Amino acid sequence: MDNNQEEDVKLEKKKKRYKKYLKLNLMSLFFAGVSFISITLAWFAYSGLVTTKMEIDVKAWYIEFTKGDETVSNNVVISLSDISPGMSTISETIDIKNMGDTDAAISYEITSARILDETIESNGEEGYVEDILSHNYPFHININLSDYYANANDGSGEFIVSVSWPLDGGNDSADSEWGVKAYNFQKENPDQTPLEIVINLNAAQYLGDSQSADTNYRLGNIVLYNPTTNTSCTEINESCLKAYVIDKNNTLGDTTVTLLPDLTSTTFTSQTGTEYSTSFTYQTARALALKDILPIISKDVVDTVVMSDNLSNIVVGYLDYGNRLENHIKNTISINGTYRFTTLNFTYFKTSSCIWLDNEYGTDTRFALNKLDDTYSKVYAESNTTTCLKVPVFEVLKNNL
Repeated sequence: MDNNQEEDVKLEKKKKRYKKYLKLNLMSLFFAGVSFISITLAWFAYSGLVTTKMEIDVKAWYIEFTKGDETVSNNVVISLSDISPGMSTISETIDIKNMGDTDAAISYEITSARILDETIESNGEEGYVEDILSHNYPFHININLSDYYANANDGSGEFIVSVSWPLDGGNDSADSEWGVKAYNFQKENPDQTPLEIVINLNAAQYLGDSQSADTNYRLGNIVLYNPTTNTSCTEINESCLKAYVIDKNNTLGDTTVTLLPDLTSTTFTSQTGTEYSTSFTYQTARALALKDILPIISKDVVDTVVMSDNLSNIVVGYLDYGNRLENHIKNTISINGTYRFTTLNFTYFKTSSCIWLDNEYGTDTRFALNKLDDTYSKVYAESNTTTCLKVPVFEVLKNNL
């Protein structure tokens, strides 16, 4: 055995030893100080749902009501029994139900976060801490709130947390480094949780101000739209399209809404990638782009992943901070990756034909949307010689609808 081979064997043994350390150092996800603020005659019920692939220990939880100036908090402690490279993605869901008589606005804030002995300080920018937890470590902690609005009497939503650690995320040195850190932290701090996150989940009265969710144009809502007259219509026909709202969080302060025609019932033109153009005869139309799809499908912090032949599946995670969206797309291209998402969760992106997206992938390819199998859809690199559909997206003034 030559020197290079000996070094490779030593390196492989070292990696295995570090991963044993990781296995012994069970990382815990801890939520504390979760306060729920409700209003008179409105209350919210919360329950954690356990998957068969994890062991969740809810230490304490309770529901309280706020009446007048009286506010009470609800503490939820969630412990994960194991976290290590190659683990299946573990998730916990809190169901939100509004059984009261008043509409509610839902929001959350990470008030503190610590990983081992590192405290993540907020820089005052929205999404900064979420971005770090999602992307700056070999393990990924992702959070998603399904909706920012819960209507009175039967409004519902989900608050979801997931933790994942790909067996091969493309950075073995980071796995080893954090394995050593976790091992040392465990020895030096036997009574301290390795990971602690404090989240404030708020349910407050829906005020209907400019920052409030526009209940007429929630994600996935159906709008009947005439692109020729640029107005709403009442009956689906050749000039009246069934369309879906694809704004992630359209607010009352937004003057426009983004509409995607129903991909299963609308007739679109076909083009090869070399013939592809972004022009449409409709004034309000532009081409469907990856930036329309990716921020929405990334809301699924469990099953929306990047697949690559050389790497484990990686949860896409939080993309709303800074240039993260653009950088994520560039990185996916660099590893020849494909985005995969569950079709049932985003039925407005369901298609049985390839659809061009307004984003180049490589010299001879561009991004396209298509069915992967009976469960999943994909956004992937399609050859420019392929004939796919060209789909418009409409940016419409709300006053016209």
